[in-house]
Amino acid sequence: MLCLAFTSPQATSHFTLCPLKLMGITWCPGCGLGHAIIYLFHGQISNSFHAHWLGVPAVLVIFHRIYILTRQRFDLFP
Repeated sequence: MLCLAFTSPQATSHFTLCPLKLMGITWCPGCGLGHAIIYLFHGQISNSFHAHWLGVPAVLVIFHRIYILTRQRFDLFP
């Protein structure tokens, strides 16, 4: 999440870990999600929504999961 927060939203090309794109498939249901998160971290909510409409829910789910895992980790050591 930190890498996405510090990435420039105007980057024209980027490194990808998308298995579909790496196999040469041009359509992917998650395409634009990374850009949507980057735009969201830079306060560009409209651009975020246009990049991928699940950007805001994805960030909420990811941060909730990080919170739950962190809380569980520290509950083990009182």
